[in-house]
Amino acid sequence: MSDLSEEDRRILEYLRDRVARGESYFRAKNIASQLGLSSKQVGARLPKLDEASDDVEIEKWGRARSTTWRVTRS
Repeated sequence: MSDLSEEDRRILEYLRDRVARGESYFRAKNIASQLGLSSKQVGARLPKLDEASDDVEIEKWGRARSTTWRVTRS
């Protein structure tokens, strides 16, 4: 995980914190607004972060207007 950018680490930290609180479904735009990033920046990183992280699983869950991501602890 040392090859992750600062933005990648911030996204993973945010997801870990939220999953620990019991949340499990996210939209990239909501994550982005909390972290000061664009939804495209977040959405493009989530599949890569799923592979890079050993403690959370990130799964594309559904798509309506925007993709919903299901995040669980590994």
